Amino acid sequence: MNLTTGYLQTLTDRQGVEMATLVNCLIQDAVKAGASDIHIEPWESTLVVRIRISGVLTELIHLPLELMEKISGRLKIMANLISYQTDLPQEGHVPAHPGFGSVELRISVFPTVRGEKIVVRIFDPSNRTFELSTLGFEEDTLKSFVNLLDRPSGMMLLTGPTGSGKTTAIYSALCHLVQRAGPTISISTVEDPVEFNLPMISQAQVNPIREFTYPIALRSLMRQDPQVIMVGEIRDPETAAIAVQAGLTGHLVISTIHSGSTAGVFARLINMDIEPFLLASSITGVVGLRLIRKNCLSCAQPYQPEPSFLRLLSAELVESAQFRKGAGCSECLQTGYDGRTALTEMLVVDEVLRDAILQKLPTRSLQQVAIQQGMRTLWHSGLRRVVNGQTTLEEILRVVALEQA
Repeated sequence: MNLTTGYLQTLTDRQGVEMATLVNCLIQDAVKAGASDIHIEPWESTLVVRIRISGVLTELIHLPLELMEKISGRLKIMANLISYQTDLPQEGHVPAHPGFGSVELRISVFPTVRGEKIVVRIFDPSNRTFELSTLGFEEDTLKSFVNLLDRPSGMMLLTGPTGSGKTTAIYSALCHLVQRAGPTISISTVEDPVEFNLPMISQAQVNPIREFTYPIALRSLMRQDPQVIMVGEIRDPETAAIAVQAGLTGHLVISTIHSGSTAGVFARLINMDIEPFLLASSITGVVGLRLIRKNCLSCAQPYQPEPSFLRLLSAELVESAQFRKGAGCSECLQTGYDGRTALTEMLVVDEVLRDAILQKLPTRSLQQVAIQQGMRTLWHSGLRRVVNGQTTLEEILRVVALEQA
């Protein structure tokens, strides 16, 4: 039984609910389960509370709808938001609180036709280590990643959906550079927002309301004599142009960009009016990232995937694979999975790929060139994990689009 249910069962009258206690119980339940987010959302007849564990939403409890305004009000007070404002989005931060351990909270309130939806993101600074070795990259991918970091200039990009581990990978890369060079290296970042404070690194947070945008921050930063520049995200042509120029003028630039695929990054940047010859000269590599759930070691057992899924694999692979799946136990909260690891697609820009970029080849053709040059796709990286019994075929298909299979 979770703390929230236990607390509600002690009440003889729902009118006697103490909001501070109830909200603390919800947060403590989420932290105990290892959740990254709490979703509090009014549905047709209940206020549902769901938590995201290893990237998947799971129902925690259904509460009476009449508690919505009180829970919303309590969270707004905690985050110093305007408690009576219910028709506009609000965002706030709650520092570490003794009531729920060392975690910090980022609270987002969004008005819907049924009332306010609240999402609480959970950060545990004490439980985060930014080590390249803990990312879960395969050995050859990690070696290529470090080789790109060892270059004095150029631009390295990471792509993947929200919550795919891009920020963690970049922070780990920056910490690796600090560990390697110590006080002899100058590293600056421009982020939105700064998620963790890193030692020996100058971090800035954009503030569009005060007109402190990515382009303005980057232009100013270029006069700060940095060797390494981290840009939180390339969103617009102006940011892209400055970042590419920085990569060409002796800086190591690390950034993220949203794209449908790893090879699709070049088309995305060309659509931002960046000339192909600049991309070919500045970009040293692109890392496609996804996070997949790992089988629970306590309850994993042999299993046979559905025939429709097996048809996607070669007969040789099916014969040699050790298919395993968690049955569900108390250790993994009956999910069959415990923890996550990275799935990567490492595209290193060499001479052959540069020529293909200069020719403005379509994304599918660039993908084929990269594969011919040794890039392992997300699908094939995932199959390796399936064959070794680390995860399930269903999990790979959940994370990797079928057209990439």
